[in-house]
Amino acid sequence: MQERLAIYFNVHLVSDSTGETLAGVMRATCAQFDNILPVEHSYFLVRSVRQLERVLNEIEGAPGIVMFTLSNLEHRAVLEARCQEMNMPAVAVLDPVLDVTSRYLGIELNHRVGASRKLNAEYFRRIDALDFAMDHDDGQHVVELADSDVILVGVSRTSKTPTSVYLAHRGVKAANVPMVPGVPLPPELFAEERPLVVGLLISADRLIHIRRNRLVAMKETRAGDYTDEAAVRKEVMDAQKLFEREGWPTIDVSRRSIEETAAAVLNLLTQHRDA
Repeated sequence: MQERLAIYFNVHLVSDSTGETLAGVMRATCAQFDNILPVEHSYFLVRSVRQLERVLNEIEGAPGIVMFTLSNLEHRAVLEARCQEMNMPAVAVLDPVLDVTSRYLGIELNHRVGASRKLNAEYFRRIDALDFAMDHDDGQHVVELADSDVILVGVSRTSKTPTSVYLAHRGVKAANVPMVPGVPLPPELFAEERPLVVGLLISADRLIHIRRNRLVAMKETRAGDYTDEAAVRKEVMDAQKLFEREGWPTIDVSRRSIEETAAAVLNLLTQHRDA
């Protein structure tokens, strides 16, 4: 059976803010189709008629799907009218959610540009969490582990750092501690009064594959026990035994994305706080 060729198409993302919501919706949508390759055209912080005109000219030159989040009603009307003239679909991705919420609450929208980026307490909480994740990455400043919301523990290449950073963007102070053969874990990790500790598990085969690819990317020829099959299997087994002995909840990251791992951590954190 002949494999179907990939379909390329243009996707124009137009926002008066940072465009994070649009990018997430677009990628989540495209993930539901096989053999498609969207060509992204991003236009963020579009807040004037002149900016919008430039965007429309570029859209006209590369026909495709237009996805937008514009709070200014006049700008929105211009975009929708021009897209209709060019016979291009234009989707206001937040409209269904905003409409349902507005009708349920009985409150009109404020149509405030960049409202989600307001410098409020939540924003500064995320910045503090990000600083914390960077300061407590890879076992740094272990004496301050008690100040974290969650501590991630795992062998090398179990996505501890990116997961910590992702959690920080959700306002969670996450520290991470690596398990290195022959190096004892910090005693703060076993203190009676400590935050939630989550063990990150991974299959030995998957870990060997990841580590070998990393060495290739770094053009490193000396591997040693880092990719030795017997040594890696022992690392994985020792980690699993430790997690079981300490009663720490675990997450298998073998085939999980960073977002999925972080979501699982958030669920465990909610259960921990409720308990």
